[in-house]
Amino acid sequence: MARTPITTILIPHPIVLFLLLLLLLLVPPSSAQPELDALLKFKASITNNAVALSDWAPPVPPCTASTANWVGLLCENGAVAALYLQRLGLEGAIDVDALAQLPNLKVLSFSGNSFAGPLPNLALLPNVRAVSFSNNKMSGAIPANAFLGMTALVQLDLDDNVFSGEIPASLAGLPALQELMLQNNMFQGGLPPFREGQLMNFSVANNDLSGEIPSGLSHLEASAFLGNKDLCGNPLLRCPYQPLQFSIGTIVMMSLVVAAAVVALVVVIVILCRRRAAPQQNNDEIAKAAVLVAHSTADPVSDPERGECPAAASQPNVRMTFLREDRDVFDMTDLLKASAEILGSGLFGSTYKAALSERQIVVVKRYRHMGNVSRQDFQEHMRRLGRLNHANVVPLVAFYYRREEKLLVYDYIDKTSLAAVLHGSRSRPGRKILDWPTRLSITKGIARGLLYLHNDLPSLTAAHGHLKSSNVILDSEQTPLLTDYGLVLIANQEHAEQHMISYKSPEYKHTGRITKKTDVWSLGILILEILTGRFPADFLKPKKDAPDADVAAWVESVARDEPDVLDADMAGEGECKAEMVKLLRIGFACCKAEVEERPDIKEAVQQIEEVKERQTVSI
Repeated sequence: MARTPITTILIPHPIVLFLLLLLLLLVPPSSAQPELDALLKFKASITNNAVALSDWAPPVPPCTASTANWVGLLCENGAVAALYLQRLGLEGAIDVDALAQLPNLKVLSFSGNSFAGPLPNLALLPNVRAVSFSNNKMSGAIPANAFLGMTALVQLDLDDNVFSGEIPASLAGLPALQELMLQNNMFQGGLPPFREGQLMNFSVANNDLSGEIPSGLSHLEASAFLGNKDLCGNPLLRCPYQPLQFSIGTIVMMSLVVAAAVVALVVVIVILCRRRAAPQQNNDEIAKAAVLVAHSTADPVSDPERGECPAAASQPNVRMTFLREDRDVFDMTDLLKASAEILGSGLFGSTYKAALSERQIVVVKRYRHMGNVSRQDFQEHMRRLGRLNHANVVPLVAFYYRREEKLLVYDYIDKTSLAAVLHGSRSRPGRKILDWPTRLSITKGIARGLLYLHNDLPSLTAAHGHLKSSNVILDSEQTPLLTDYGLVLIANQEHAEQHMISYKSPEYKHTGRITKKTDVWSLGILILEILTGRFPADFLKPKKDAPDADVAAWVESVARDEPDVLDADMAGEGECKAEMVKLLRIGFACCKAEVEERPDIKEAVQQIEEVKERQTVSI
C-alpha cells in the first residue's frame, strides 16, 4: 500500500522572526520612501534648521499611520498632509519642487519666520488648500498668473511682508478661495475683480492701492481697505469719477457753486496759513490733521511747529482698540470732529488734546518710531499696559496700530509737567513754587508709581525706561503721574539708544545692556533734579565738544556742594534740612555708576518712604 507523502512545514526560529519584524518597522515601505526623500530635500533648502528640524532624520519615518514622527507634520493614513513650521526662525529658499513630491499635502503654514526673496512657485502645488507666509520678509512683485491651476486653494495669507507690484489677477479666478490676507505690504494698482461674495475674510489694509473697489468686495467692512489713500467706492467714500445723472441746468448750477466754493476755500486756506505762521496761535485744525495721518498712507504730514497747512482728506471711520470698559467708545471720525490743540512735540512724536464732549477729553500721543514691532506683539503689549491701574500712573485708554506710526490714547489730566514747574522762568508772574513738603510728596508718588510698574510688568527689563521730569505730570493737587512708560519693548532700538533715558545709563555705556536697576538710576537722577532745581541737560543731551559727558560729572557737581546745592526755593525751610539731605543721599545711592552698589527698586522706595517732612526730635 503506497504511503501518502507528508509535507514538511518550516517555522522560522523566533529570533529570525523578531529580526524580520524589526526590519519591517525600521525600513519605511516603498510608498513612504519618496515622501521621506522629498522632506529631506526640502530640509536641505532651509537654513537655521539644525535645531528646529533636528528630528527630521531616518530611519524613523515621517509618519506612522496618522501619527507624525517628525516635528511640524500632520499625517493622514501614513502620508504627510500638512506642514506647520511656524515661528522657528527658518530662512532660505523654499524648495517647492521637493514639496510637489508630497501628493497628499494640503496645508503649508510658514508664518513668523525669516523667509526672504520672492514668493515660491505655489502653482506646483495644485492640491494645496491653505498657504500662510505671514510675518516673514518676502518681497518683490508676484506674477499675475502665479496662482493659475490652484483650484483647491481656500486660504492664502501673505500679510506683513514687503510684496510689491499689483495683486495677481489669477487670485480672482480661484473657485474655492474664501480667505485672502494681504495687509501690511506694498501692493500697488487696483484690486482684481473678485466675484460677489467670494471672499469671507479679506484685508488689503496698509498698502498703496488705488482705484475703485470691485462690487464683489463691497460687502466687506471698511477696515479691510484702510491705509490705501487712493482706494474709493463702497464701503469707502464714493469715487470722484463715478457718473451721476443730472440735467444740464443742474450741472451748470453745480459748476457755479463749486467754482464759488473753490474760491472761498482758497481764501480760507490763505488766511489759515497766515494765522498758523504766527507764534502762539491756536493749532486746532492742524492737530486734527495730524491725528488723521494715523490712518492715511504715504502723504507726509505737515509740521505744526513750522506753521504748514496740511492737505485735507476724507477718511472712513476707524475703530480704536479700547482697553477699558468704563470709557465711552469713539472712533477716528469722532477725533477729527473734536476740538483739538497741540500739547507738545517730543522725541517719539506729537501729543494732542482732543475734546470729544464736555465730559470726555483725551490725550492722543502719536508715535513714529515703533515701526519694527509686529501688530501682534504691539497689541499684546498694549493690552498689558491697559490693565495697569495706579494713582501715580496715567491710564492708557485705547490705541490704534499702523505700521508707520501708532496712536495711544490716555485720560486727559488738567496738568503741567514736573519739568515745567521746576525749570520754568523764575521771573514769570504766578510761577508755582514747590516747597519741601510738596517735593517730598511728589518724590514719594513717583517712587510708588515706579514700584507698581516693576511689580506689574515683571517681564520688562526697565518697566518705565524713560523716567524724567518731563514725563511726570502734576495734576491740580500736585499728585505726580507717570507717563511714557513701557516703551522700551516696542520702540525701535536705534531710536531708543539715541533718546531714551535708560540708554544713557552707565551700565549701557559700559556693557551695552540695561538692567532692572536702570530705572532706579533714573529715579536717582530725578531725585537730585527735584531737590536742586538743576536740569541735567549736559548729561541728557551731550554737547558736541563733550560727547563723552555722562551722569558722573553731573552727580559730582551736585555732591560737591552738598548740602548747599538744595534749591533756593526751599531756603526758608531750614528745620527740614536734615530730611532734605537724607533724601539727597538716597538719590546719590540710586544713581551710583556701579549697578551692584545701587539699591533695588523695592529697597529704594522703602528708604524714600522713611523720609519725613521735618526731623523728629525725641525728648
